[in-house]
Amino acid sequence: MNPNLSDWDDDLPPEPEEVYQDLLRVLKRKSGFGLFFVQCTPVEADNFIIKLPQEIPQKNIAVLRLVEAIDNLYQPVAEFVKDKQIDILLIKGLEYSLYKYEKRTFGQITEGQFSNLTSVPHILNHLNQQRERFRDDFPISFVFLLRSFSINYFIHRAPDFFDWRSGVFELPTTPELVEQESTRLLLEGNYEEYLKLTPEQKIEKVIEIQDLLSEKHQLENQKPSLLFELGNLLSTAKEYEAAIASYDQALKLKPDYHQAWYNRGDALGNLGRNEEAIASYDKALKFKPNYHLAWNNRGYALDDLGRFEEAIASYDQALKFKPDFHQAWSNRGYALDELGRFEETITSYDQALKFKPDFHQAWYNKACCYALQGNIEQALENLQKAINLSLDECRQWAKTDSDFDSIREDKLFQALIQ
Repeated sequence: MNPNLSDWDDDLPPEPEEVYQDLLRVLKRKSGFGLFFVQCTPVEADNFIIKLPQEIPQKNIAVLRLVEAIDNLYQPVAEFVKDKQIDILLIKGLEYSLYKYEKRTFGQITEGQFSNLTSVPHILNHLNQQRERFRDDFPISFVFLLRSFSINYFIHRAPDFFDWRSGVFELPTTPELVEQESTRLLLEGNYEEYLKLTPEQKIEKVIEIQDLLSEKHQLENQKPSLLFELGNLLSTAKEYEAAIASYDQALKLKPDYHQAWYNRGDALGNLGRNEEAIASYDKALKFKPNYHLAWNNRGYALDDLGRFEEAIASYDQALKFKPDFHQAWSNRGYALDELGRFEETITSYDQALKFKPDFHQAWYNKACCYALQGNIEQALENLQKAINLSLDECRQWAKTDSDFDSIREDKLFQALIQ
């Protein structure tokens, strides 16, 4: 036998099923206090929770599910195990405490990196300090079901507690499970829904996607979509630089991904990098020339640069493909107003209101336009309609918008905004 080949075989990582069987063996044999860390996805954790009592029927197994951030694990464990005969306690959900800690540095959460290695999340500081109490008071095997992100946290920020580990195991991941999890995340992907998530929930999803992207079984054709969703999540957290980096990775794999070019343009616009945003919208339009949203936002970026004629042309393209796009009609009106073309401005706002009669900002902008023409009666009539639709917003506009300087002293106007 070639000795080099023998050495090479020894260096190979164990097969996933071997790891799983090793975990079962040590849990069967272990008695008294023990700490086990199991790296797995939430779906794998749920499957393990179901299978383990069947695999080790001779052990009393219980599950402590944490559904929110905590700073103290000892007390929940003490209450949970009281008056129960437990040999193995599975703990799922400790990540929530880490997500809460990391929300201060959202965009810096990446594989193998930590935002602040000199400080420790409260929950891990608690575990470091209370490890003797866990050992002395709970003669059971603790099995923490964690993501790779969380295990890295223990290694770097809870070394005192982690050093007492009885073992670290990685549950087997199949290509089917990776595809199933990826598909689920993509189906759930919705920008408006992302906006409603708490910072902790956003971080949880970011880490889910990052874990799936790093999976060896991940399908190449899934990666652009996952990177796109990651960029969207980061954008909703106003982490625009990180979002752009994610869109760039998606576009490297799929250069004709018009939605990624478009969202990348939005992120650049939010950073005030309007020239780059326009270039990104142009890329989106290269691959989808009738993309009305890209034409509209391209016009918006041109407005910010003071290039109003070009902006109007861009809005006209948006309206060519979607004539009832009220926002483009309104934006077009704004650009025309900046050029002093008031009659065309009013016509454009009228078109916006034709398709969205309750569009209070268009009523307000029309009022401003009439005021600048010296037509106070029409200005006040349109202002009243805007106020009726959105009193609080219009009061704020009327107090701050310089367009109304010329009529602020008007008694009727003052009466309307009281």
